[in-house]
Amino acid sequence: MMRSRIARTWVLLAAMVFIGGCGDDGSTDADDESNCPEGLDLCDGVCTSTQTDPANCGACGIQCGPGMACSAGLCVAAMPGTGGAVGTGGAFGTGGALGSGGVFGIGGAFGSGGALGSGGAVGSGGAIGSGGAIGSGGAVGTGGAVGTGGAVGTGGAVGTGGDVGVGGDLGSGGSGSDLDPFSFFVTSLEAMRRLSGNQDGFGGDLRYGEADGLTGADKICAEIAEYSMPGASAKGWRAFLSTSTVDAIDRVGAGPWYDRLGRLVAEDINGLLNERPDGDPTIIDDLPNEYGVANSNPDGTGSVDNHHMLTGSGEDGRLYTSSYGDTCNDWTSAVGETGEPRCGMSFPRGGGGTSWGGGSWISSFTAYGCAPGASIIQDGGGDRNVLTVGEGGGYGGIYCFALTP
Repeated sequence: MMRSRIARTWVLLAAMVFIGGCGDDGSTDADDESNCPEGLDLCDGVCTSTQTDPANCGACGIQCGPGMACSAGLCVAAMPGTGGAVGTGGAFGTGGALGSGGVFGIGGAFGSGGALGSGGAVGSGGAIGSGGAIGSGGAVGTGGAVGTGGAVGTGGAVGTGGDVGVGGDLGSGGSGSDLDPFSFFVTSLEAMRRLSGNQDGFGGDLRYGEADGLTGADKICAEIAEYSMPGASAKGWRAFLSTSTVDAIDRVGAGPWYDRLGRLVAEDINGLLNERPDGDPTIIDDLPNEYGVANSNPDGTGSVDNHHMLTGSGEDGRLYTSSYGDTCNDWTSAVGETGEPRCGMSFPRGGGGTSWGGGSWISSFTAYGCAPGASIIQDGGGDRNVLTVGEGGGYGGIYCFALTP
């Protein structure tokens, strides 16, 4: 009887994996992939994680269907329980791979504390049963090798309180200080397209479902950080944006700040208030995105022109002027005629101080409008009749800083 139950259970698991599996089309050239950081693949010209991106799951071009998520390179069905595929605590949430403390469930791969169950591989505290590998009280029962408090169960390697579960290294009970240094990035074009659902990005409206532009922009920063480093959303992210009520420089904490690869961006506020930050010389003239990749070269070609980043700020990090147009109505408007938002340069064209308007990372250029737009080909300054945030070399990207290094 017990063996029969085991067989039925694993047949069910195999069926679930088969249904949610992905194809093997859309692979990219190995030579191009070598230009991306380890663990990322070059998809449609952008370094992408094929382990977690539902638009490129397992390989470039493999898109998961409705109600599906990408986990470890496989399209899998989002479970209906608390903390599903993109729920709180997962790749975009608080505590585990995709769920609240595990891949899908509250504390494990699918369940509340284990691989599929509430505290184990399938069951509540063990491999399949409620407290052990299958049953609840034998050699594989409660308190056993895989049961509650064991390798996979509640309090174990994957369960609640474990390495990935709620309260673990990446769980909702942890803190950003438990993670590697990572407290600054430039939002990549790939990320802005993914979150906005628009190939041209958000434009000047950064509310992202929130009541105001700053709150929405902070949310954008937190979700992109979490996507890059699971658990990093706990660091408390702030967009470097000024509005009519607050200045960007007063929002980002005291420092220090590091990029995704642990390189120093600036030690403190004084280190930011320069034409270029005073951190690691290998990155200050080409500030990196959420993967630690130089923003001028996200696809390995070195030919993109995407250096304009929205700030609404002067070189002192404070509101550029009192005009609402400098901030697209405090980052709530994506209408082209609303204004001309002030931008900084993630990298200066032609070197510091010699490009159009100078090379200040905070304030160098005024975009032509507030509409969404991605212009990433060098065109000598763009078309002033195209009223987008991107015309002239950009896509409406922003700088993100964390309060916890």
